[in-house]
Amino acid sequence: MKKAIVFGVVALMSLSFAKYDRPRGLNLGDAAPDFSGMDQNGKEIRLKAELKKGALVIVFYRGQWCPYCNKQLSALQDSLPFIEAKGANLIAVSPETPENISKTVEKTKAGYSVVSDNGLKIVKAYDVNYEVDQSMIKKLTGYGIDLGKSNGNNGNHLPVPTVYVISKEGKVIYKSFNEDPSKRPSVKEIIAAL
Repeated sequence: MKKAIVFGVVALMSLSFAKYDRPRGLNLGDAAPDFSGMDQNGKEIRLKAELKKGALVIVFYRGQWCPYCNKQLSALQDSLPFIEAKGANLIAVSPETPENISKTVEKTKAGYSVVSDNGLKIVKAYDVNYEVDQSMIKKLTGYGIDLGKSNGNNGNHLPVPTVYVISKEGKVIYKSFNEDPSKRPSVKEIIAAL
């Protein structure tokens, strides 16, 4: 029962930033902003270096506490050989602390880089960042979800669940951007964009 309630509250978060400027995300054809960040293995991940290897799938997820995020990241892990067969790599990005990134990796078995976006530089550059309003923070806290603890210095900021496919040339060739956290693109759709 508690799990169903958490799913419902997490889904309501799609409405939690109506009072704020809404992020829009990058557009198809836009140049992907360069970034760097540390992954779960302490390795620096830099966009330009990754693109030298091939196309890149970048997934912005909210946190290890989000069941929709965990389901998506697990499905991507299960399909990682198909992504790699297309000559592409996969990176997930979150405002979570490195400790909570470790929990995400444990829950999803992610074998790809999961980057902690310390300072919200990546989510802001990709225009997917928003600040969760106080009424939703109160609801989440009632269900044991503490964004301040989950995100550390990043506070109550989250990304809109987003997937970009970036061509080897550094251009956005696919975008899935949906304020409803329960609506995620299928892995098949992502692979078709590669």
